[in-house]
Amino acid sequence: MAKKSGMKLIANNKKAFHDYFIEDTYEAGIALAGTEVKSLRSGKCSIKEAFVRVENGEVYVYGMHITPYEKGNIFNKDPLRVRKLLLHRCEINKIEAKLKEKGLTLVPLKVYFKDSLVKVEIGMARGKKLYDKRQDIAKKDQRREAERDFKVKNLY
Repeated sequence: MAKKSGMKLIANNKKAFHDYFIEDTYEAGIALAGTEVKSLRSGKCSIKEAFVRVENGEVYVYGMHITPYEKGNIFNKDPLRVRKLLLHRCEINKIEAKLKEKGLTLVPLKVYFKDSLVKVEIGMARGKKLYDKRQDIAKKDQRREAERDFKVKNLY
């Protein structure tokens, strides 16, 4: 029997796409406790303030908030604890080499279920200047206005 593969989005970091140019992305597993997985299944996760660091050849995510499971009692972990990301050694070496460039950082972009496993998409990012952000906002406004005009024309 074929296994049904799907992706269920848990958390998305829209602010990262506004604040950074995403140059490269990596998919990583994440080391979690049992009750954290149950909280993620109910969609209780935030990565707004999260960031990723490489320390001693390992990759960790800081500031990722997973709400404690309401029926977990003593088995619940600290919601803001540091969590280890699971990547291949060659990917970690590539990330470390790129991070030595000035202005690059790692940010979590998405948390999702993929074939019943929790995955985190991390992005190699370069910060945007203020004028870049203004240009993005202007483009979004133009696109929204064009969509509104198109909808109005189709109504009549």
